Amino acid sequence: MNYKEILENILKNGIPKQSVRFDSNNNPIPVENGTIGTFCEIFRHDMSQGFPLTTLRKMPFKSMCVELEGFIKGVTDKRWYQERGCKFWDEWANPQHVNEITEVKNNPESKNEHQKLTHDLGPIYGYQWRKFNKEYKDGTIGNQKAWFPYDNGGDEKGTDQLRSIVDKLKTNPYDRRMVCSAWNPNQIHLMALPSCHVLHQVVVYGNKLNLTWFQRSCDSTHGVPNNIASYALLLMLYCEESGLEPGELVGVLSDCHVYENTIEAAKELVSRQENKLPTIKIKRKNDGSFSIFEWTWDEVELIDYNPHPPIDMGKVTV
Repeated sequence: MNYKEILENILKNGIPKQSVRFDSNNNPIPVENGTIGTFCEIFRHDMSQGFPLTTLRKMPFKSMCVELEGFIKGVTDKRWYQERGCKFWDEWANPQHVNEITEVKNNPESKNEHQKLTHDLGPIYGYQWRKFNKEYKDGTIGNQKAWFPYDNGGDEKGTDQLRSIVDKLKTNPYDRRMVCSAWNPNQIHLMALPSCHVLHQVVVYGNKLNLTWFQRSCDSTHGVPNNIASYALLLMLYCEESGLEPGELVGVLSDCHVYENTIEAAKELVSRQENKLPTIKIKRKNDGSFSIFEWTWDEVELIDYNPHPPIDMGKVTV
């Protein structure tokens, strides 16, 4: 199925559900908007058919690229994203700090602490990709380390899953264990948002690099189209690093839903016809070299992207 077909199926067959989140004391709280949803939609795309950035509406491609760079680098401070124009994380903060923020925000003497609390996202996606299960401690404020949590003297070094995949692509590309997990039950209570897309796997056949990801929670109007493009770009970055050719991108979308406040916008989306998909070009350094770990969001060019006009998709439900 492609993105439009998934959205059409949810609108046609979605079952109502009122989801909940949990506060810092682990008490359930109903989210602001209910949903209609379906179980386990499968997105599948042959990368030779173009880059799967939907044309049903103009998408924030730059913000998606910034976020992916942040994940690859393990960034856990929202200011890093905001300073590069990505607002995806504006509404979120480390839940351990929610009550503390209220206590300190009106105290002038606690200004720096308040800044630290509101900007800390906890050990989200990139932290798990690069330092899985390493004991988490907030980054410092006011210098380069603000973006990267520092060692706190513990024995746990964490696991760099991303580097393991890159190394295997170069030495043993047919390995069936090129898996990267962002789901860490031991640290969920520290995350601004428990990982929605929880793992991805790279599978190579011949000279084709394929990528599949599993997503537990799938906001199909706001999140999913960005997730599709983000994993497509990650697939392309793996190819650039390894010299392999792009194959297929597959997403297993488990709880696939549309929030009630975005149903009308979703109906407008599916009334449109997809235009021809764009392509992308990944830029190398001036000396011709490339490293996924040194890649930056502005080193990718989106070519021939002709989307329909933007739609007001409504407020993101948090």
